[in-house]
Amino acid sequence: MTPLWHPDIPPPPGPLYARLADALERDIAAGILPGGSRLPPQRELAYALGLSIGTVTRAYAEAERRGLLLAHVGRGSFIRDTSPDIAIATSFDPTPSTPAPQTGTIDLRCNIPPRMGLTRALERAVAELAAAGQLEPAVQYIQGSGLRSVREAGATWLARRHGLACDPADLIQCNGGQHAIALVLSSLCRPGDTVLCESATFYGARTAAEHLGLTLRGVAMDEQGLLPAALERAAAETRARVLFTVPTLQNPTTRTMSLSRRQDIARVAHQHDLTIVEDDAYYTYADPADRPPPIAMIAPDRTLYVASISKGILPGFRLGFVTLPPTVMRERIMRGIRALGYCPPALGGMIFARWVADGTADAIADAVQAETAVRLAMARQILGSAMEPPGAARSPHVWVPLSPLAAQRTLNHALRAGVELTPPEACSVSRDAESGVRVCLGAPDDRPMLERALHIVRDAIHEPALSEASGII
Repeated sequence: MTPLWHPDIPPPPGPLYARLADALERDIAAGILPGGSRLPPQRELAYALGLSIGTVTRAYAEAERRGLLLAHVGRGSFIRDTSPDIAIATSFDPTPSTPAPQTGTIDLRCNIPPRMGLTRALERAVAELAAAGQLEPAVQYIQGSGLRSVREAGATWLARRHGLACDPADLIQCNGGQHAIALVLSSLCRPGDTVLCESATFYGARTAAEHLGLTLRGVAMDEQGLLPAALERAAAETRARVLFTVPTLQNPTTRTMSLSRRQDIARVAHQHDLTIVEDDAYYTYADPADRPPPIAMIAPDRTLYVASISKGILPGFRLGFVTLPPTVMRERIMRGIRALGYCPPALGGMIFARWVADGTADAIADAVQAETAVRLAMARQILGSAMEPPGAARSPHVWVPLSPLAAQRTLNHALRAGVELTPPEACSVSRDAESGVRVCLGAPDDRPMLERALHIVRDAIHEPALSEASGII
């Protein structure tokens, strides 16, 4: 806590609460209020400064709106660990900290990037668009496959961050990766069709398939993901025409296909005339020095490549892209766009395009990955050998292999202790599916909150293990 903070409040003009928020922002930038420090309670600060409680309350609310604070009911207000220029510390002290009072539950279900405090950056981007007279598309319907400028930025981003060269004309702007998956599956398949996928697959794909009346057929996996021989058998047995796969940091298991495995999968797809839907939401988290190329580069004639900007930069953008190979009927995809959303929202895409051009998008993505590396180190330290080694050094989620019974007990134990995990059956597609619990690292507001949650998960894993070892069912 910082109980003796006595800011030098700027003189008028401007309302007093806004000037107090300005003083807070100035002292954060000067290092007087370091990231993670707790501000004094509003009543105490009001008394110390001779101000009304209402003024201080409005100042704290304004500071939170600017992305300077994190407010937690029952705990207080804390300076964000990340500064407005997105600087992030990358070290981690594994010594457990004293848990702060906790209210409600901690969400480890949602697989989103860590919060970067981007409110001010968003405000600046909108102001710059307005000053340049470029906001008009944001209040109009965007016809077809999206704004040309956004698709050009998407092509630049895919080339820069995914190593995938594509023509902007072959890109479809989507309302996030989930919309892209639903769009593609609904355009390629008809109700009753079978779609092949990993035996444990992304919950969003399973939800889309169920909604569209499609049957998912799980394919056996090993430490590299899909087994080519199992895929070949499934394709021959079902005569399916579509394969959905997450080859990099597979969701939920984090497994990553090697180059030779991707080549084998592409070979099987060619032999059985499978169209591949490659969900590569986590490609940017993989080490650029080690990651293999996307399957879309190995089999460009039969692969629809799905890239989610929301997963690596900002969930609220609701922005994703799909590349279209020449074999896919474009008109069917365009009908799907009109049926499922009519047009993509423009403003998030316009900001993204601006950030790609000025380097902000790269800075945010680098910061997200740096913070993800810190959080993964925390998970390794706390969960230890219970956690399967992830397929990259910056995985936003980890996989804990457990029997179905132990997985359910772990979920229940964690929930009673205040941590929400994805239900074990949510990702399962077949009886022989990979069994375990996915733990997402990005949703907690800060590292101390994540640390508390991981200790709870560790205890929840340990408790069912003891029960099974002792024969208690």
